[in-house]
Amino acid sequence: MVKHYLILLAAAAALFLSWGCTQHKVEVAPVEVKPIHITIDVNVKVDKALDDFFSDVDAAEEKIEQ
Repeated sequence: MVKHYLILLAAAAALFLSWGCTQHKVEVAPVEVKPIHITIDVNVKVDKALDDFFSDVDAAEEKIEQ
């Protein structure tokens, strides 16, 4: 009976000792950051701004035509 415990204890000790001998390597690959090109169409904003800027000219033109 004692022999079974000693064999079990020796197997457990060998298992625990083998865990301490492992090596782990983590490699981090370099991250490549590329520039992002963004094209924004601002024609709508410019068109609205020009409409607001020339609204008094359009109103004067309507008065002249009448």
